[in-house]
Amino acid sequence: MRIGNLHQFTEHHRCYIFRDFSLSAVDRKMIGLIYQSMIGAFATGLYQLLYQQVAEDRVGYSPLEPQRKLLLGLGLEMNERGRQELVNQASRLEAVGLLQVSKLSVPDNDDVVFEYELVKPLSPDDFFGNSPHLTMLLRDKVGKHAVIALRESFYEKEDDELASVELRRESITVPFYELFRLNTQGIDTELEQALTEVAPSRQSLPKQQLETAGIGYGDIIMRFPRNSSNRHYVERLRGDHEALAQLNYVAYKYNLDAADLSRLLDEDNIFTTKGELLIDELQLRANQMYRQDRKRNDERQRVYGRMAAAKESTETAGGDGDDVPDEVAVQAEYYMDVPEQMAGRCDIHQYNMLMRNEPHTRFLARFFPGAVPERIIRVFEVMNLNYRLQDAVINVLIHYVVGLKDAQRVTNQFIDAVASNMLMKGVDSYEKAVGYVREQVKLEQDKLRHRDGGGGSPSSQPASRAGSGAPRGRRKPSIPIMPEAPKGKQLSPEEIEEIRNMARKLDGKTT
Repeated sequence: MRIGNLHQFTEHHRCYIFRDFSLSAVDRKMIGLIYQSMIGAFATGLYQLLYQQVAEDRVGYSPLEPQRKLLLGLGLEMNERGRQELVNQASRLEAVGLLQVSKLSVPDNDDVVFEYELVKPLSPDDFFGNSPHLTMLLRDKVGKHAVIALRESFYEKEDDELASVELRRESITVPFYELFRLNTQGIDTELEQALTEVAPSRQSLPKQQLETAGIGYGDIIMRFPRNSSNRHYVERLRGDHEALAQLNYVAYKYNLDAADLSRLLDEDNIFTTKGELLIDELQLRANQMYRQDRKRNDERQRVYGRMAAAKESTETAGGDGDDVPDEVAVQAEYYMDVPEQMAGRCDIHQYNMLMRNEPHTRFLARFFPGAVPERIIRVFEVMNLNYRLQDAVINVLIHYVVGLKDAQRVTNQFIDAVASNMLMKGVDSYEKAVGYVREQVKLEQDKLRHRDGGGGSPSSQPASRAGSGAPRGRRKPSIPIMPEAPKGKQLSPEEIEEIRNMARKLDGKTT
């Protein structure tokens, strides 16, 4: 609860409580064992006090009363210290998701009303399965082994006779419309109007649902093979709303339809031997199917693009040529230097006009003496047909990758990485592409200068290194080499034999 000044939160301000639920035995046990261990008995006592302001067998609003009743119910004094304690305990309830406090005021009016909206405690499954931050807080308060013991206290174990065998589950539940028949001939308008009039003015907010593909159980089972080994596992999904929600989320995530989902459920190792759905394995195979479909779609788009380009070139050759687009002039500030491959064939103005106005296929062919390699054609074809990059932007990319004559750049990975970076930065025009390339060239030059050891000419670097001790450019230390001994006069054969005899005596071979 954020209260800037305690004079704005006093016992004289009015408040009311709202709740749209009733506590069950499991909810009370969750508050007493789980939440009380995290936020303390005083905060859970405040929760119980707020809960009791509305009758046990009803939901809705409490009467509008001063906050003096809350302070007296908690045994707090009517002063600043008591109000601060109420704020602190309410903040604890808000932090763990049991309370929401709002300040209601009317414009041009000093009267303020505080609303305390109670939230139902989480169920054991939601608390331990979907709220890791609360579980870690409970672990910090009571310890790891106590958390395990508390979780086990909420569940009754399955009978050993049933747990030790594999059971085949068959749903024999009777649907509603097999047992009851409703009179749908007429609509009771009086009943609908009466229900609308007595409905509460405030409706509880629906729970946030996962994105879904809208695939129902009937859509799956209708397309599922009858002789499949997974048929009885899929039939169990009829009443399992959580598993169906997970399947719909996977289908929405990877753009699958009911037929694709049925095909995945028919594969091996999607279900355990007990019939449980392995959602991680299903997501892995759905991702593989998604990537294959995307690859086929990209290939199809490129084929259609080639056919459209061939048709357009044929129509242009057969026509009068009036539909040729006008050339766009290039300002001098966006000129790029002519690479070595094009030197002597055009000046800087002609080169930049070609790069700005020529299709990327023709501009790319100018850098090769013969035919362009198929691998390079496919790379830039993907950028034009799949990434939807303009020809002018692709031409600037060709200048950066091919024109600078760096063999390390002409790889599929590098070209695709540069194109992806341009897409992420929103490079969608010739001018933006030129600015991007200049920025990249400047960064590469700075890295090269930093790697070479900073500024200065190469001739001046050895002199500066000589007086600095250890050299900067070397990774291995300089190891001094032993100088050769000065040569003296040659030994006579007698002297050599005497030296050999002395060595034998030292080795102990002779006496």
